[in-house]
Amino acid sequence: MARVLVVDDAAFMRKMVTDALSGGGHEIVGEAGNGAEAVQRFQELRPEVMTLDITMPEKDGIAALQEIIALDPSAKVIMCSALGQESKVLESIKLGAKDFVVKPFQPDRVRAAVEKALAA
Repeated sequence: MARVLVVDDAAFMRKMVTDALSGGGHEIVGEAGNGAEAVQRFQELRPEVMTLDITMPEKDGIAALQEIIALDPSAKVIMCSALGQESKVLESIKLGAKDFVVKPFQPDRVRAAVEKALAA
């Protein structure tokens, strides 16, 4: 199973993602609450996969994704977004995200996204 970094500005959403993935046998190696912290934690922890919220303070998920892909073009990033952000989801896929999950989500959908990213 994968070592995962979970990034979302909402603590309850980080908990939901963490519970869904650890329930599927994945190891949560860290969490971050904004885009700037996400880039820093990615460099420190070198996770196999990370989930990344789009709308966050300090640095949004799109900007963080660009930095992470610049640091490691093979990074496996799954974007998380609320309904109604289709244009940002498409932009993130073009920038290198492996998949996206629309919030609110089912735990199985998050696990499937991680499996897809690992297989990519």
